Amino acid sequence: MIDFHTHSAASDGALSASDLIERAAAEGVSRLALTDHDTVQGYLSVCQKSPPGLDLISGVELSCQWGRVGIHVVGLGFEVQATDMKAHLVVLDAARKDRAERIAHRLERAGIHGALEGALTVAAGAQIGRPHFARWMMSAGHVASEQEAFKRFLGSGKPGDISILWPSLQDTVEVITRSGGVAVLAHPLHYRMTATRLRALADAFCEAGGGAIEIINGRPKAGESEQLWRLASDRNVRVSVGSDFHRDTPYGAGLGVSIAEMPEGVGVWETL
Repeated sequence: MIDFHTHSAASDGALSASDLIERAAAEGVSRLALTDHDTVQGYLSVCQKSPPGLDLISGVELSCQWGRVGIHVVGLGFEVQATDMKAHLVVLDAARKDRAERIAHRLERAGIHGALEGALTVAAGAQIGRPHFARWMMSAGHVASEQEAFKRFLGSGKPGDISILWPSLQDTVEVITRSGGVAVLAHPLHYRMTATRLRALADAFCEAGGGAIEIINGRPKAGESEQLWRLASDRNVRVSVGSDFHRDTPYGAGLGVSIAEMPEGVGVWETL
């Protein structure tokens, strides 16, 4: 059981980094990467005290841009203190803070006041994101659920849908590799591209130096993993797997993915 895609309260997860790794170990996960959005603070808080039996690998999920499409790339096994990675995370932190201010301004115009202060309070020092706005909006009574917050205010085409220019896909992959890590194309099917467009994305990712494609993310639907296997094997890159765990939900996956039935020589876990 391994898990190379997880989130703690350092970004938009529910569990502290310490609680997350303790739970992973208790549930039989032997290798884990903590891949918070655009921050390594959660990993740094636990990297010296992982529980017995759990091999903790450095990780991060970086926001980037391919054309006009926002893409996520997971970095694994990199040097956390590498100059390039630290500088890149500073840029992403500033971009997220700018987006948060613009989201709050849009919500103010929509009649929802105090959103920035509320979201920052919910985030409690974590990397600020739209889920923090959604949680505050629910707690403040503006919406009945986080899902409603996204449906009415924060999702695609809504007032709080702020387009920002993330670093490019190529620059992001290069930062990970220059920092000694492996770049993984995260949840390729989440971008809802045509098959032709998805192949073009995978080509661009691999040409930039990407080393693996995530073939299991959460609970894949029938046929999805096989489709992504082909995407990876056609480009002679390795595969990665993860739960994309944020919190316990009826529709989400728990921690850990079994690799018992996977053939040798294909997994990114064999190189780290």
